[in-house]
Amino acid sequence: MSHPSVLLACLFLLLPEVPMNVDNIHWLGHASFRIEDGTTQVYIDPWKVPAGAPKASVVLITHGHSDHFSPEDISRIEQPDTVFVAPADVAAKLKRKHVVTASPGQRDTAGRVTVEAVPAYNSAKPFHPRANGWLGYIVTLSTGMRVYHSGDSDAIPEMQALKVDVALMPCGGTYTMTAAEMAAAANGFKPKVLIPMHWGDIVGSKADADAVAKAFSGATVIKSPERQ
Repeated sequence: MSHPSVLLACLFLLLPEVPMNVDNIHWLGHASFRIEDGTTQVYIDPWKVPAGAPKASVVLITHGHSDHFSPEDISRIEQPDTVFVAPADVAAKLKRKHVVTASPGQRDTAGRVTVEAVPAYNSAKPFHPRANGWLGYIVTLSTGMRVYHSGDSDAIPEMQALKVDVALMPCGGTYTMTAAEMAAAANGFKPKVLIPMHWGDIVGSKADADAVAKAFSGATVIKSPERQ
């Protein structure tokens, strides 16, 4: 007769895995996100931010293109103590009290969260040269959840060393990865949840996000932009 604990262990293995809760990650459209960690509000590339959006504790900018670095949107969400993290060319334009100039491999603590800058670049396109030092970020929340925002990037070798729970990655092609390239990259480093971005504005469509969901071996969450 099997021991009860063995039976329970076998039953546990048969249960479907519960998807990671990503309700605290809000997609504002394109590459713009707001991540909640208690009362801490982390924005990444705020653009077309909805009216009445919560004020920012931390703002991360991946690079200087106007759909990622929007002074108008920043002015709507910033507070006197907001911490900004940005690559050198963007940091030089941020005339603020708390600005961290970041480069790939750098890790900083901002309130409840830890922010690690990672490379983001095009390997076969001219839009985001590696020499510019533009960035993606890994945000480690107080819960331990690690959220990766790739910035505007192709599928680059550095991604394969990532250890993250959630990956926010572009799938619209033209300036970044295609859906197939994004899914293949994610299948390599295996985040628990993949959230497609960089579609529905400028380039890409819902069909690209759907293609990611079909090609990625893990859980894909396709969010609707919060712009109301």
